[in-house]
Amino acid sequence: METNLDEFLDVENELNQRWPETKLEPSLDRIKALAHVLGDPQTSYPVVQLTGTNGKTSTSRMVDALFTRIGLRTGRFTSPHLQLATERISLDNEPISPERYVEVYRDIEPYVAMVDSQSEIRMSKFEVLTGMAYAAFAEAPADVAVVEVGMGGTWDATSIVDTRVAVLTPIGVDHTEYLGNRPEDIAVEKSGIIKPGSVAIVGEQTPEVMRVILERVAEVDAMVARFGSEFGVVSRSVAVGGQMITLQGLGGLYEDIFLPLHGEHQAANAALALAAVEAFFGAGPERKIDIEMVREGFASVVTPGRLERVRSAPNVFVDAAHNPHGAAALARALESEFGFRKLVAVVAVMSDKDAEGILSALEPVVQELVITTNSSPRAMDPDVLAGLAVPIFGEDRFEVRPRLVDAIEEAIHLIEDEQSGGGIIVTGSVVTAGEARALFGKEPA
Repeated sequence: METNLDEFLDVENELNQRWPETKLEPSLDRIKALAHVLGDPQTSYPVVQLTGTNGKTSTSRMVDALFTRIGLRTGRFTSPHLQLATERISLDNEPISPERYVEVYRDIEPYVAMVDSQSEIRMSKFEVLTGMAYAAFAEAPADVAVVEVGMGGTWDATSIVDTRVAVLTPIGVDHTEYLGNRPEDIAVEKSGIIKPGSVAIVGEQTPEVMRVILERVAEVDAMVARFGSEFGVVSRSVAVGGQMITLQGLGGLYEDIFLPLHGEHQAANAALALAAVEAFFGAGPERKIDIEMVREGFASVVTPGRLERVRSAPNVFVDAAHNPHGAAALARALESEFGFRKLVAVVAVMSDKDAEGILSALEPVVQELVITTNSSPRAMDPDVLAGLAVPIFGEDRFEVRPRLVDAIEEAIHLIEDEQSGGGIIVTGSVVTAGEARALFGKEPA
């Protein structure tokens, strides 16, 4: 089937007429109805499902890379995308083609219309995308699906699956309008992905959050493994292009692993991913995964927009951090792994995010700030963001450039005198990171 760009854009336009992912009506009725008329494709493969506040997509990509190297056929569903919607649905660790994306949508379109006609509320864009992913995985057919929730857990459209392994990355505060202001309230919603008889692989959490998760584990008679207890990072050292790590897995010690990603948080994500794959196969001292497969799997990991270098001389990085927790992890990585004499941040955020928290997390490691915006209708006005920056950065440490391309040019100008000692980080939202990647000629991945 030949598909031109116009057909792909037509499908995207049709999907964009639906409720966006930022608008929720907590119910699984519509997605269950669609799955039912499609023959419940989500029951035809085992599922590793991931939730948490940050690290979901990176961890999903690592789980996928490990399964792929071991020889399983994978389907992976992540969100949101950086540049192109096809990034969300991957088969064999590769995004599906625009042709296949259109084909899958057209295949399920009549059934979506049927569900729409029987409900007061039409299916949301995310619900339709979830249906597309589950249908595509079943048709492939996938041996295993790696599924990242869109938001939350219990009421997320992805949660109609019978999860075999539930991965919970660190849980903080985000999406407060839907999930609440307290991490323990958010944890109640997110821990809903832990299903009866599943294995919960739990990242580092506050005591309050961990208590909520363990209550859910006991309630549904699941098994649990915790970062820092049953598995974790034994050691890590900075290496060219990433880091060398030793991981304590559920099945034993895994040494001398090169991870082509920066930051302590990515080492922790790797520990989560390894434990999830071990749990999938029924981990234990006798079930250790072949170390060469683990090394090769991690070495192949690509996570676009996660402290990703998009240019050298000067060094320009993009990062999709969009909340204070993510910005703090980014700041730690920038400080510990890159000895920049001068670091300039180009920041554009969404109006519904904690912009002050993001700026406060970046301020200790950033010498100068360039405030801008991105193309999203939800983007915060740069003048509003500038007003929030004044008490954090002072009036002399930031500039405002309403266009992203101009903001990046200004940042390059600000570090010109530093030669090799200067760096630029473009961050604040997934959209900002995606648009910056495109400006530097990076292909969707």
